[in-house]
Amino acid sequence: MKDKSAINLRKSMERGSIESETRVSEHVGDIMSLAKKEVISVPPTTSIIEVAEVMVKQKFRRIPITDPGSQKLLGIVTAMDILNFLGGGDKFNIVEEKYNDNFLRAINESVREIMTRDVISMTNKDSINDCISLMLEKDVGALPISDENEKLVGIITERDFVLAMAGVLTEELVEDFMSNNVITTTPGTPIESASKIMVRNKLRRIPILAKAIEDTAVHNEKESLEGIITSSDVLKFLGDNELFSKMESNSALRVLETKISEIMEDEVIAVEPLTRLGDLCEILREKDIGGVPVVKNGELLGIITESDILKAIKK
Repeated sequence: MKDKSAINLRKSMERGSIESETRVSEHVGDIMSLAKKEVISVPPTTSIIEVAEVMVKQKFRRIPITDPGSQKLLGIVTAMDILNFLGGGDKFNIVEEKYNDNFLRAINESVREIMTRDVISMTNKDSINDCISLMLEKDVGALPISDENEKLVGIITERDFVLAMAGVLTEELVEDFMSNNVITTTPGTPIESASKIMVRNKLRRIPILAKAIEDTAVHNEKESLEGIITSSDVLKFLGDNELFSKMESNSALRVLETKISEIMEDEVIAVEPLTRLGDLCEILREKDIGGVPVVKNGELLGIITESDILKAIKK
């Protein structure tokens, strides 16, 4: 089924072919040919820590929240919601105000307290073209799919499109779709601060730079790419039960003061600006990651993510 969707998507990329673009847009309901039909969801009574653990185990960035009886879609919780809760935004009030900074009690709060209730979703009658347009318009990385009874029947993500485009986008280059204005941080940044950077700027990953002396004779300092921190790294940190069992204090602040150097990925996968998008999709599929820094001669030039690839598909 995914091969069929890849063919449809490839046709939509063929320059100057109105017929091919029309053929794709007329496939009403073909969204289910690309979507995952076996969706893991949780009831709203599930604790925040349990949701984080499921995300880490399954390598998910989001989990739909459903009614345990009808499977009706009630909401969705994303990595950003949990980072917000960790101190990145207003949901941290649950820790500070409701639980008086008792982090261990706060993470056992039900996920309904932090989930997004107004879910942007699709129906199983919608098309792939509609899905791409809505993702880009609403700036979301996934769309739950419901049937006529509002029952959750699938989910489609940016990753699904990347997998379909592996080896297909042969003319488009990374440099034409990457983000040039990269927000970075340093290894000594606390997790709380990194969470705030991610939440406020809607980032799933942040490159980490450190100063290195390029020429000892003139003490010319140059920043080098030391690592990358993702929302998944923070979720893994939160879901590490061994960590919490060793905590000497319930204070959230002590947990959030942990430096990102302790949890960042220091073996960074990067690409050069002239890399073809189809080859990049292969790398993302093989390494099971959602984005990479773009470097040339050791210098960070940009970053490219699944969202950027979606723009290339739509173009």
